[in-house]
Amino acid sequence: MRLYDNPQWIADIDKTIEVIPELDKLANSSVMITGASGLICSSVVDVLFRYNDTHKDKIQILAAGRSLEKMKERFHEMVNRTDFHFVSYDAAKTDNLINLHADYIIHGASNASPDKIIREPVETMFSNFLGMKFLLEYAKENAAKRILYISSSEVYGEKNGSEPYKENQYGYIDLLQSRNSYSVGKRASETLCVAYAEEYDVESVVARPGHIYGPTASIYDNRVSSAWVYAAVNGENIVMKSDGSQIRSYCYCLDCASAILTVLIKGKKCHAYNISNPTSVITIKEMAEILAKTADVELVMCSPTEDEQNRFNPMSNSSLESTSLRELGWRGCFDAKTGFKHTVKILKDVVK
Repeated sequence: MRLYDNPQWIADIDKTIEVIPELDKLANSSVMITGASGLICSSVVDVLFRYNDTHKDKIQILAAGRSLEKMKERFHEMVNRTDFHFVSYDAAKTDNLINLHADYIIHGASNASPDKIIREPVETMFSNFLGMKFLLEYAKENAAKRILYISSSEVYGEKNGSEPYKENQYGYIDLLQSRNSYSVGKRASETLCVAYAEEYDVESVVARPGHIYGPTASIYDNRVSSAWVYAAVNGENIVMKSDGSQIRSYCYCLDCASAILTVLIKGKKCHAYNISNPTSVITIKEMAEILAKTADVELVMCSPTEDEQNRFNPMSNSSLESTSLRELGWRGCFDAKTGFKHTVKILKDVVK
């Protein structure tokens, strides 16, 4: 079964669309989405597909990525729809050729896998900074209405205490650690957005998601939440290689998609918005316990190898304060228990 045919997924999308009535403002416009086959942005694409399926005036979807085959693998025959357009795009290159016009741009293409960040720190920085530069130039030359950059909670760095980060609070990042190519690249790209806005009047806005999960995650995604979800789906025990005390803002992929679209449409120019559902700020251990209970498997503790430990996000607390986002009218539809339950339920059907 393809994901878009799953009744629970469609019900979740419909629930999501109900809380973003602003989508009507994108009707009869074109939206280019980079990283469109990934965890976050494929959720955005599915929301736009569903909007088009239930509304007369359509949103043209420009799905940008390196591989048409990956788009077909994720969206199947939907790539043949008249409201879907594949755009060949590599975020690490500056010579992309885009012949279609986009009114709005969502830049989500980035190395996010801990393994890839460790193996490819150069490409990780390039896909953020150079990818952002190319799209800002495109927006400037083609008079795009607005560009949204999907940044990360990792821009905040390390701080003491358990209080959630506000958008103007930044902690320490070791610039001489290649693992931080991701967080430093994200920071630099945010500043580049502001620079283009001030110098060239390119309107931009920034979204900073926490830890996103959901059935749109690839089976090859080795981020801990995704790996544990697939273990739970397969009836395998959850193996935790830390004490699990790290605090994270987990967010169901459709809540993240609705937040991104809300910020794209209503966010204040040159502002950053944390994407965090207040009902899902929990520790890694609490997340593991939810998954273990949902799938009726065991939670097993063991020590990490040195290589595994090097891949860990160094932040002990990356929880996010989301008042600014909620002041735009956004609200999350799925708390952690509901989101992880739906994720496991949907994937058990989809991966059969």
